[in-house]
Amino acid sequence: MRKLELKFLNEENKTVTISLDSPVEPVDAPAVSAAMDQVLDQQALLSSGGELVSKKSARIVDRQVTDINI
Repeated sequence: MRKLELKFLNEENKTVTISLDSPVEPVDAPAVSAAMDQVLDQQALLSSGGELVSKKSARIVDRQVTDINI
């Protein structure tokens, strides 16, 4: 399963990660950046370390699981 991870820094300078399942592909980097800006501008999320204050990174994580018959 592929996930889009959005990483922000909070007021304590700690990383806060938001994971979204099944991102639209191909990923539109400017749209992801704009969405992250909106989260920051609207102070839409709060972490245990305070408000989110800046963007850190974004990435696609692909997790592949293969069952082993035993």
